[in-house]
Amino acid sequence: MQTKTPKTIALIAHDHKKAEITEWARVNYDILKRYRLCGTGTTAKHITEATGLNVKAYLSGPLGGDQQIGAKIAEGEIDIVIFFCDPLQAQPHDPDVKALLRIAVVYDIPIATNKASADYIMTSKLLTGQAMEKEKPVALNS
Repeated sequence: MQTKTPKTIALIAHDHKKAEITEWARVNYDILKRYRLCGTGTTAKHITEATGLNVKAYLSGPLGGDQQIGAKIAEGEIDIVIFFCDPLQAQPHDPDVKALLRIAVVYDIPIATNKASADYIMTSKLLTGQAMEKEKPVALNS
């Protein structure tokens, strides 16, 4: 019998949202501890220090972490993205953020951009269920 691999959840937050995602992770500790977790550098560090959850850290977002997570989505290694965005602050790496959001949509990955949508994902019956069958994206002009 083949054992089911736990889903991988990426945790990301802009600077002014790091405290919010850290508190959210603390509140959702009992759910999150059942999954593989990763995140951009500083967010992963904050959550790990505050909760004790093992969050694999990629680079900081502005230094390429958003792109690393996007690549992991394309490789089929990330199942869910929780990304607390700050819509009121300009981001110097905004093109990378948009690319990450685009790749999540292309690969049909659930992505939460605020606490309310993250809460919906964490309480969904689909979270604990079998992985949904997804079709590979098709290039438009291939």
